[in-house]
Amino acid sequence: MALVVVAGGVLAGCASTSGSGATLSDSDVAGEWSQVDAEPRVYLELGEDGALTGSDGCNQLSGTWQVDGTEVDFSELAATMMACDDVDTWLSGAESATIDGSEMTVLGEGDQEIGTLEKSE
Repeated sequence: MALVVVAGGVLAGCASTSGSGATLSDSDVAGEWSQVDAEPRVYLELGEDGALTGSDGCNQLSGTWQVDGTEVDFSELAATMMACDDVDTWLSGAESATIDGSEMTVLGEGDQEIGTLEKSE
């Protein structure tokens, strides 16, 4: 049985910036981002319509995203609550991200770095 938890609210006012310092566009962000060589597969699919889907390697994720200057804010993030042995479900704690080229640094509570993802070609 899978339960859904909603960690809500639009995040605003975060002080982190991307490594390049340039303002992001939706086209910089939209697409698939994944953890290289992770088993099971860890990824986010960021749709051009602002929809977010993905997996933390155990649980399915859904929500929305939007660009806020040099940062990507995730909101309405929900995850199934499966119990998976030996799987680090760090991605389900995502609140925002910064992007430097093809690398996304995922930030959790208090703007702490919780992991990185690479943009798929």
